[in-house]
Amino acid sequence: QVQLVESGGGLVQSGGSLRLSCVASGTIYRNADMRWGWYRQAPGREREFVADITNEDRTNYADSVKDRFTISRDGAKKQAYLEMNSLKPDDTAVYYCNLHITVVTIEGRVDYDYWGQGTQVTVSS
Repeated sequence: QVQLVESGGGLVQSGGSLRLSCVASGTIYRNADMRWGWYRQAPGREREFVADITNEDRTNYADSVKDRFTISRDGAKKQAYLEMNSLKPDDTAVYYCNLHITVVTIEGRVDYDYWGQGTQVTVSS
């Protein structure tokens, strides 16, 4: 079982920056294909994709955060990060870390999805 813990959220003024961290604990297979992701959920809205990064460091971003947010990872430390710059009030949400793991064995492919508990980011105008 893998557990994720996020940190780094808080209150910041519009235009400010925050850096979120996510650390994974537990056993992860050596040959696992992993994709780290960040999602967010604002009050009254559905959870939405923010960014993700693969084992090969390929990244994807939501259009709303492109050129402002940067996702990165440290495979050895089993950590992922989200650097958020030029924050806007619309970025206010609970941010969740996601780890998607794919394991391929002779018996077939198995996918796992793990989520953290979330960290609140509030951007004041």
